[in-house]
Order: sequence, then C-alpha cells, then structure tokens
Amino acid sequence: MPEKRNSSRLRTYLKRLSSSEVVTGLGLSVLIGVVSGLGAVGFRWLINSFDTLFFDGGSKLLSFMGDYYIILIPAAGGLLVGPIIYFLAREAKGHGVPEVMEAVAMRGGRIRPRVAIIKSLASALCIGSGGSVGREGPIVQIGASAGSAVAQWLKLPEESVTTLVACGAAGGISATFNAPIAGVLFAMEVILGRVVTHRFAYVVISSVIADFIAHSFLGTARAFVVPEFNITSPWEIGFYAILGVLAAFGGVFFTKILYWFEDIFEKIKFPEYLKPVLGGLLMGVIGLYSTDLFGVGYEGIQNALSGNLTLGVLMLLFVLKIVATSITIGSGGSGGVFAPSLFIGAMMGTAFGMVVNGIFPDIAASPAAYGVVAMAAVFSGAARAPFSAILIIFEMTGAYSIILPVMITVGISTVLARHLSRESIYTLKLLRRGIDIGQDEVSDVMRTIKVKEAMTKDFPTVLSAMKVRELMKLFQKTGLHGFPVLNEDDSLLGMVTMADVERHLGEEENGLTVGDIATRSPFVAYPEQSLERVVGGTDDEYGRIPVVSENNGYHLVGVLQRQDIITAYRRALRKMKRERLR
Repeated sequence: MPEKRNSSRLRTYLKRLSSSEVVTGLGLSVLIGVVSGLGAVGFRWLINSFDTLFFDGGSKLLSFMGDYYIILIPAAGGLLVGPIIYFLAREAKGHGVPEVMEAVAMRGGRIRPRVAIIKSLASALCIGSGGSVGREGPIVQIGASAGSAVAQWLKLPEESVTTLVACGAAGGISATFNAPIAGVLFAMEVILGRVVTHRFAYVVISSVIADFIAHSFLGTARAFVVPEFNITSPWEIGFYAILGVLAAFGGVFFTKILYWFEDIFEKIKFPEYLKPVLGGLLMGVIGLYSTDLFGVGYEGIQNALSGNLTLGVLMLLFVLKIVATSITIGSGGSGGVFAPSLFIGAMMGTAFGMVVNGIFPDIAASPAAYGVVAMAAVFSGAARAPFSAILIIFEMTGAYSIILPVMITVGISTVLARHLSRESIYTLKLLRRGIDIGQDEVSDVMRTIKVKEAMTKDFPTVLSAMKVRELMKLFQKTGLHGFPVLNEDDSLLGMVTMADVERHLGEEENGLTVGDIATRSPFVAYPEQSLERVVGGTDDEYGRIPVVSENNGYHLVGVLQRQDIITAYRRALRKMKRERLR
C-alpha cells in the first residue's frame, strides 16, 4: 500500500511538473537558444559564402576592369537585395532592431515567420557584396523572429511571446559576438526597454546556450586583439571625459546623417526595389579608397587598434564610414548599425589618442586604449544602451583593464547624446513612421490617468467555497483567464487564474475549492492611484489587478485589466496630441 501511495504521488508530481509554466519556460528558452545559435552560425556562413562568390568570382569575371571591378560588386548585391526585400518581406529592410522593437511595443512580439529567412538572405547578400553594415541588426531580427514563430505556433499568451522574442534576440547577439552577458542586457535594455526580473533567467539561458552552440562551430577567439594598458595618471580621466563628449557628438552625427541619406533616397524617383543598386554603385566608388569600408569592417578596426593607420587616414575613414553606412541603409540595404558604430568609434578614438599621446606622452595611454573606449561610447551615444555597450566591448576584447575608462566615457556620451537628441538611432526610425515608444512620453501619459478611470467596475467574481471543477467550467463558459475570489462576507480573499488550476490538475476530484488554490494577498491597486504608479509598482506582469477601496482594503471596487490600461493610454495619448496641435 505505501508503494502504491508513493507511486500515485509521483505521478501527480510529474503531472504538475509537466504542466508547470517554469518547466515550459526553461524548455523553450533552451530551444530558442539552440535555434538562435545555429541561426547565427548559419548567417556567418552565408556572409562568408557570398563574400567569396562576389569578390573572388567578381575579380575573375571582371578582370578586364582591373582594381575598378569592385565598383560593380555592391551594385550587383543591391540588384538582388532590393527585389527580395520589396516583394517578400518589407520588414527585412534596414537595420532590423527597430522592427523588433516595434513588434514588441505594438503587436505583442508577433513577427511573421518568413522574416527570419528573408532577413538572413538579404543581409548576408548585402554584407557579402560589400554593403557597409553590421551583423547585429540582422541576427537580432533573425533570433527574435524564430522566438516569435515558436511562441505563435504554440499559441502562447502575449507575455510569453515577448519573452521568447527577447530570448531569440539575446541568443543572436551572444552567438554572433561571443558576448552572452551583453546579449542578455541588449535584449532587456533595447528590445524590451527595461529589465524584467521574472523573464531574466529565461533570457540568460537562451544567451548561454546560443553562445555554447557558436563556440562549437566558430571557436572562442575574441573579435579584437588589444594591447594591455592601464590608467597611467589620474589626469588621464580628463582625457576620457573629453572623449565622451566627442563620442556623443559622433553618435548623434551618425544618426542624423543616416536618416538624412534615407530622406534623399526616398525623394529619388526610381523603383524602390532598384534603389539599392544606386546605393551599391556609390558604395563601390567609396570602397576604391579602402576595402576596409566594405562589410562589417572588423579588419579596419584591428588595423586602427594595432597602430597601422596614420592620423589623416583615421579621420578620413571616420567620415567615409558614416557616409558609406548611410548610403547602404538609406538606399534600402539590409544590415545593422552596431559594427559601423564600432568602426566610427575606433577611428575617432584612436585619432584622439594619437593627439593626446603626442602632446602628453607621459600621461596619456596608447592610442589603441582610446580607440577601444570610443567604440563603446559612440555606440551608446547612438543607441542609448550604456550597459550593453560597456559589456559587449569588454566581452569582445577580454580586456578588463578598460572597464573604468569605458564606464566614464560611455556615461558621459549617453547623457550628453540624450540632451542633444531625444531619440536613439533605433527609436528615431520608428518615430519617423509615427510610432513613439519613448519611455518618457509613456510615463507622462500614464501619470495623468487614474485607476478609477480605466478599471472595469462590474467584473465577475467567484466565491472561495466554489469547487475547482465548477471553476473550470466557468473559465470555459466565459473565456476569461482569472477571477477575483471573495469570502462569504464579500471581502477580497485573492485571485485565481487558469495557471492556478493547471498547477493542481488531477486534484480536483479530491474536493478542492477555489479558496484552496487561489493566490492570497495579491498585488492590488487603489482608485485614486495613477496607472504609472501601478504599472511601475511591480516587476511582475499581471493580466488583471484587483482594485480595492482606500478605506477598506478588502472591499473590491473593480478590476484593472491589461486591455483597460492599453485603452485608457491610447485615449489619453490622442487627447494629449490634440492639445499639442492647438
């Protein structure tokens, strides 16, 4: 008999475990880590294959042109990239990260499954044929699309969709740059816009798994080799502070020029799917000066950090890279802005290091030190992602001694860039489409809305004495996923959801009541609170929050649902915009 009871308990436990949200989340985060890791490896292989095809094959096919053959290579790539994007997936145009941010903010993380395939092909063609763009945007969109596709196929709720999108984005960054920590922070800081504690572990797991997959195929080598250096004098902090100011202007300047070129190409009367050919021809002409301007440009960065370039060449490459990337993306190419930001920062920082090292040789570090630091600072000035910038540079170089200078320079660059321009290089693209996901404006609007203006007043409730099997029927009948639970005296006991029922599957025949499984002492809101106060009052996400009287915390006066918040926010935002137009 004891053995039978133990066997029964084990089956019940395993049944609960298999239906647990935690186990499901862990399994899916591992799956997305594997998929995004393999996606990153495959994407790198595609880029290398197209690079060989275009440049090695092109040099033979166009040998009669001599070195001038490279003018036509980016144009040939544009001839393929334009139609692929235009006719198969418009979302694959541009740098990719804004499209993922838009999907998370506006569509609950839902991305068309085909985007991963089209983005892989289009971006690999663009980079492989010499387009001056990076890998981070495409791989973020590829990983996020894979996560979204899995979540949609499983018909998961919105919160789970956005979590898997973040898992895919983190895995992509991790596998592409050998930077698992930065991958997690990039997903939280840029894609989700905030660190959500209960999602953090899932994103970490995906990032680590993806990095492990990439190591298995690509090895563990660092992206850049940098010399050892230390802060030689306290006065050197001042040099890094000046560099932070310059980096802020560099990041904002890059952003402005990028979208200025986009406007220019938008005005050109020419079929949209052929505009990348025009951009490719211009890119080819620029590439005549230096082939380091083609593709992601890591060889050019390494040349700068190794001291192989003169001051004049560094400054010229700084300007040409901004122009080349702006032309590639502005004309309709597909690729990221992270690698170009690193290139721009490396040229600027190394040039600055040469100047201060020449004037103050006993105080200033080697020019390469300033080059590495400026790489992070320019990216953060453009993307407003200081945590990601600091960690991704550390992980790509492995130089711990640069952390303090990087933190100082990135901090100054981020603060000043925000003062110079409200929008980042990612959010500005969305704003130009009429989509404003700026956290400041969201907070301003949410601050004006009281809970009592948004809540649902007559929300259905259940009594604590109700049997769980009756509750299951009520869920099926109403289509709702949660109810407030009241005691016999109508006081609030807690909340009960479908997840609570699933955790006790197989036990309802034991006469369980709603009171037995309900979540007691739930997070509550009050009628006079602002939505900002409620939403910001917890790291967890709730589908519905009970609203109780301020005078009697057990008296239920309504329920605040996620849809109530969205509806009230949109109503208030429209009102605010009308008032601004007056």
